[in-house]
Amino acid sequence: MKKKTVKQSLAVLMISFMAMTPFQQTAHGKSTLEINADAAILVEADTGKIVYSEHEDEPLGIASMTKMMTEYLVLEAIEKGKIDWDQTYKVSDKVYQLANAPGLSNVPLRADEEYTVRELYDAMVIKSGNGAAIALSEVVAGSEGKFVKMMNAKAKELGFEHYHFVNSSGLSNYDMLGMYPEGTGVNDENMVSAEDMATLAYYLIHDFPEVLETSSLTSKVFRPGTSEELVMKNTNGLLKGKSYHYKGADGLKTGTTPFAGSTFTGTAERNGVRYISVILDAKDEYNQPSSAERFIQSRELLDYGFKQFETVTYGLDNVETNKEHTLPVPNGKDQEVTIKIKKPLSLRVLKQDEDKVKTTLTLDKEKVNEDGSLQAPIEKGEKIGELVVDTQEKTEYIFDKKVPSFTVDVYASESVKKASWLVRSARSIQDFLGDLF
Repeated sequence: MKKKTVKQSLAVLMISFMAMTPFQQTAHGKSTLEINADAAILVEADTGKIVYSEHEDEPLGIASMTKMMTEYLVLEAIEKGKIDWDQTYKVSDKVYQLANAPGLSNVPLRADEEYTVRELYDAMVIKSGNGAAIALSEVVAGSEGKFVKMMNAKAKELGFEHYHFVNSSGLSNYDMLGMYPEGTGVNDENMVSAEDMATLAYYLIHDFPEVLETSSLTSKVFRPGTSEELVMKNTNGLLKGKSYHYKGADGLKTGTTPFAGSTFTGTAERNGVRYISVILDAKDEYNQPSSAERFIQSRELLDYGFKQFETVTYGLDNVETNKEHTLPVPNGKDQEVTIKIKKPLSLRVLKQDEDKVKTTLTLDKEKVNEDGSLQAPIEKGEKIGELVVDTQEKTEYIFDKKVPSFTVDVYASESVKKASWLVRSARSIQDFLGDLF
């Protein structure tokens, strides 16, 4: 890495290093990936940074990925104490009919039977049970129509830009046997952009990390030891033991309808790094909707994040101070102070662009002299500036209001008292004589 010399000014002391060649933006890696889908996106789960995207702002059918919003609202209701896991629900006629309708993904629910919220939640997340999702909407809101209003309100609250929720399950309304939610039409569909689905996944994982405990299960037995016992198999092909197993994969949700095609929101974590991927309407080589391709292409997206980027740590060693990380304090009893940071800043950067990152130490303008040196007195632990890391990328994030600031506070390691007038005068005379001779 090339380093620049110290630049001093009246307001700030800036120390930086950078490569001399201009940074070439590799916008979301579009030249390296071959994705055959209506839309796709790959996002850093920690920062929300968009690593790769195609048609990410176009609202498209999401099918059963709709259940991710239902999950969020159920988990939120539990967190707020409005419902609880052991609470029971008596199956309504609507839920009974839709939970037993031929051709729909379901865990069959019996008429007038009572099920716990936990049983319904597991059936929805693992088996993608449509009847279970509708049942949970009734538990939370009283009716699916009221729940749909909550879904759209939550989408707005989370900063979605391109969305339209019409039911809690992800079914096409015309498949709901005429029992689609009030306020919606028979031909309405759940439609959300890939970027907004990634946003939903981000908040689902961050706000309720326990969601991964369920979404990572390859299977679970529903009501074991009863006449309703059923092995629920997860539809996520990236999980361990599945056809397209991907190391670190632990969520989140598949979706399939004639309208939406084959969709998938995936996530995987390796060595403390997590990515979120979304594929909408994956297609095969003949341009036909393909259940397998949503997993194959998700693997390709995740591979791009894990293999083409690396975690780089930035700290005081990345700026040109000195080995001891000290700065001058001419008017102090001690004429230098050691600086420190609480912990280095770690970022994911393209391997070939690591040397193009610019790191700058900026001191508080209220604490520097005209020549750039620090002023005493300085208290131990006092913030004296910031370490700023600039990747020089034209970076986009899934949310505009929460763009992270890559800065680390810089502190003084010890106190430096101001030297007496006599000592400072003696130093001035010594410096004067030194200049003469």
